[in-house]
Amino acid sequence: MADTQDLSPTPAQVAQTALLASWLEGLPEPHILFDRGYRIVAANGAYRRQFGQGAPVVGRTCHAVSHHSPVPCDQAGETCPLARSLFSGQRERVLHLHHTPAGEEYVQIELVPLRDEAGQPQYFLEKMEPLRIAQGQPGAPGMIGRAPAFQAVLELIARVGPSQASVLLLGESGTGKELAARAVHEASPRAGRPLVVVDCASLPETLFESELFGHERGAFTGAHAARAGLVEAAHGGTLFLDEVGDIPLTMQVKLLRLLESGTYRRVGHTELRRADIRLVAATHRDLRAMVREGRFRQDLYYRLSTFPIQLPALRERPQDIPLLAESLLQRVAGGRGLVLAPAALRRLAQHPFPGNVRELRNVLERAALLTDGAAVTAHTIERALSFDAPAAAPARAAQQPDHATLRDIESEALRAALAGGAASRRELARALGVSTRTLYRKLRLLREQG
Repeated sequence: MADTQDLSPTPAQVAQTALLASWLEGLPEPHILFDRGYRIVAANGAYRRQFGQGAPVVGRTCHAVSHHSPVPCDQAGETCPLARSLFSGQRERVLHLHHTPAGEEYVQIELVPLRDEAGQPQYFLEKMEPLRIAQGQPGAPGMIGRAPAFQAVLELIARVGPSQASVLLLGESGTGKELAARAVHEASPRAGRPLVVVDCASLPETLFESELFGHERGAFTGAHAARAGLVEAAHGGTLFLDEVGDIPLTMQVKLLRLLESGTYRRVGHTELRRADIRLVAATHRDLRAMVREGRFRQDLYYRLSTFPIQLPALRERPQDIPLLAESLLQRVAGGRGLVLAPAALRRLAQHPFPGNVRELRNVLERAALLTDGAAVTAHTIERALSFDAPAAAPARAAQQPDHATLRDIESEALRAALAGGAASRRELARALGVSTRTLYRKLRLLREQG
């Protein structure tokens, strides 16, 4: 009989694993140590509490514990950090949805390969940090979603958040750019300091400079007292310039000076003040096209777009519509406990939502107001969607009452055709574009209506 290879760990490996396990216990973040077969050989208390849910974890695979999945992540639609590390030979960072006692939560994973004496990866050390800025379940505050396009945005936010880099959020109106800006702020070391929002589209050119930089008493008519600007209010925190594409050209050069030198002057004063801010900007406009057309400064564009993030439209993440709809309904229904019927969810999934998440919220708020029972039906969703439908042409509206149904309109058309005096029912059916049998059925319904 041929000898079988002994795959059990050597005494040296056992001692090494015990030493690593003792070291892991002193770390506050969840950590695990596992082998090339995904088998966990050590886990610290933070990991056991957050993901073990009272069951033993050593000896089980990491994907079985964290994902409740019998197969590795890359076979279940997610990125596997171990597979990526084996390919790159380096440490890897990925974003995952993990099962916890509170439900599924987003987790940042950092994996480091530990090599043997031959230089080959023997074990893998994995650190997990909860990503508090987003959730994969309804009812939670902040950004919500599970779609690949949504997770790609989260990964970028998680990477840029801890830095000081300027971030430019791009996307259609209603895609949640302010939520993304708050997520960047919350993921940064400045999270404990203010996030100051500047709505550039609502500020007239005459007030933009004083609102942003502040003014001294008597600087202009109506300036009865000195006033700090929004830049000063954001000191130590984040300044969010929403709709930055609407900033007038004359003001763009002053904003550029602030970003390049970190200094500014209040209106009516010569003293230079220093600003300690992290800048996040957002726009739904095509800034590159505006630069080509001379409506936006090229140097300011490059200063703002150190790290651009494109937010997906809702139609690019349709699998998130049920999740978003359930969460938004809880927010707009005032604690009524409304639920969406399955047919209502199907109807929402069929709508293109050109207004994105903002339009979805509007539709659900209307539907909640139109609902008397405990469930929002597909008919109610249809009514809520119809609020945005184009108005009927005046001539048609004058001919038909508001309450007319399709059957009423069809009956009127049939009566008009009969009044025309067709020679035979066959000719009448041909004129109406229907079969003779269909015509007789409709005539019988017309007689029953009286």
